[in-house]
Amino acid sequence: MRLEAHSTMLKYALIFLVISLIAGAIGLTGVSAVARRISFVLFGIFLVIAIVVGAFVLFLADVAT
Repeated sequence: MRLEAHSTMLKYALIFLVISLIAGAIGLTGVSAVARRISFVLFGIFLVIAIVVGAFVLFLADVAT
């Protein structure tokens, strides 16, 4: 995946988090719960991909030396 794809995923996670906070503040608890769940899933996917890419980079750096 390209770096732009990772940043887009994180951007959407933050957008859904903001939607969740706003919906919760005005009393739309159903919308808030769905937006929060989407935000957590997208952030989790982003975090897993970031960890895998980081481990791969460290592995390649170790092999190169």
